[in-house]
Amino acid sequence: MRTTNPAAAALAALTCILVATGCLQDAPSGGNADPAAAGAAPIGLFDGTAGEWIDLAHAFGPSTIYWPTDTLGFQLTELAYGHTEGGYFYASYSFASAEHGGTHLDAPMHFAEGRQAAHEIPLSRLIAPASVVDVTAGADADPDYLLSVADLVAWEAEHGPIADGTALLIRTGWSSRWSDRTAYLGTDLTGPDAVPELHFPGIGTEAAQWLVDNRNIGAIGIDTPSIDYGQSTDFRSHVILYSDNIVGFENLTNLDRLPPTGAGIVALPMKIEGGSGGPLRIVGWVPGG
Repeated sequence: MRTTNPAAAALAALTCILVATGCLQDAPSGGNADPAAAGAAPIGLFDGTAGEWIDLAHAFGPSTIYWPTDTLGFQLTELAYGHTEGGYFYASYSFASAEHGGTHLDAPMHFAEGRQAAHEIPLSRLIAPASVVDVTAGADADPDYLLSVADLVAWEAEHGPIADGTALLIRTGWSSRWSDRTAYLGTDLTGPDAVPELHFPGIGTEAAQWLVDNRNIGAIGIDTPSIDYGQSTDFRSHVILYSDNIVGFENLTNLDRLPPTGAGIVALPMKIEGGSGGPLRIVGWVPGG
């Protein structure tokens, strides 16, 4: 099903600007933006006059939250730090991290054999219009809340159909708990014993299937540790969405700063050859300045 909404226009404008500056090589076709206008607009994308850039990622460090079975977390090892014999200052570190910790990308192959690995994901799924569905009221009432088909239908009744290629972002409000690992995950346990005790909202399997059957989204993201809710044992929403080569973003933040439609995202992970995911720096762009 092919649809349009204000987010598609925002993507078209952003795409033209990025193409004009040589930043985007495999942008999606279509849109109504004026290339001539885009030629004069690139500076506005970067100096704040055309819109606002919003950081949607948590920083990586000692307190970064990982899946409870990834007990090593983020490791930063100092290789050099200080003034050298040559008279200049020099700092260098090595780092180690699981693919799926902190704000990160899920490549489709994470739960779908034969689907795209991290290095195979086209930029058109990572630089895209964004729509934000707010289910904070449901999540506040129930830590095991599931995004439903009814939520999506109600959102579309107010904002219009979800456009092709959209990055659909689910705001539960859970990122406000990031500084409290127990509140964020629902348990203070680590290792395999923690998994049955996890409690946080996610995307219901019926909603996932509805999106695959009725819409043509390019990516899906959420401000919780997983697109499946904490009590999931079969990760069916992962399987349903990723089998359709839809990309996942997990542990997002600042979704309250994006409008329901009309924004865009740039989500560029570490490009790991053959990887099932990777650390992600994702930003949102809200037109208007």
